[in-house]
Amino acid sequence: MTLWQATVLGVVQGLTEFLPISSIAHMRVVAALCGWQDPGAAFSAVVQLVAYFAVILYFWRDYVQFGRGALHGVGTDEGRLGWMIVVATVPIGVLGLLFHKHIEHSWRSLYVISAALIGLALVLAWAEGTERRRKQRGENLRELHQLGWRDAIVVGCFQALALVPGASRSGSTITGGLFLGMKRDTAARFSFLMSPLPVFAAGVFELRKLQFASSADVSPLVTASVVAFVVGYGAVAFLLGYLRKHTTWLFIIYRLALGALLLALLYVGKLTP
Repeated sequence: MTLWQATVLGVVQGLTEFLPISSIAHMRVVAALCGWQDPGAAFSAVVQLVAYFAVILYFWRDYVQFGRGALHGVGTDEGRLGWMIVVATVPIGVLGLLFHKHIEHSWRSLYVISAALIGLALVLAWAEGTERRRKQRGENLRELHQLGWRDAIVVGCFQALALVPGASRSGSTITGGLFLGMKRDTAARFSFLMSPLPVFAAGVFELRKLQFASSADVSPLVTASVVAFVVGYGAVAFLLGYLRKHTTWLFIIYRLALGALLLALLYVGKLTP
């Protein structure tokens, strides 16, 4: 991998990791369209790990409050949310270990990615419809301090969908949040807060698989990681601001269009699975 390729993949990772459009899908698709080798699950996981330091930096005050609260149990909103974040990581951790071979190999097929792009778009559209009907009935949508253990478990299960390339971690968790009656920006905020733990675990798990013949071979990984961190910070800020005033329909349409385009390119032989 050249430094130019690493830079492009870093931009793609940082931008699409935090938007509900799937970073793994775009890393895989961009590499295929450019005629580059698939960067692989291990490379993607490590770059993703570094990108999520942008989330830690953006929400560091929240994490400090949650950490202090968690040390004293669940008697406060901060302590309860801190432990809820931990509980929410259990489903993706268990399923990630059970299906890691599929995640690293067969599920990286462009057919799987296309199906996941389209499938989650349809489910997210359903969630948007549910949210609209709640508003029409005059129901109040919930904010972060109003969430409970059921929310953590359900959204944690939705996060596990992100194990399928093309599904999107933020897309899956925001979908779960909308079904549960959260405000869009609350769903996105909870999504970001609960994501670093499983991402760091996956990154450390995959890091051991990367082998370098010399220090020069590390340069593309470092370059992609740094670029992903910088771009990712901007993407987090953008999405939280965007969802305060807009729906997710822009991303739904994009996912449907990209999924359909991939299937068309696969059908005519322009891409190989």
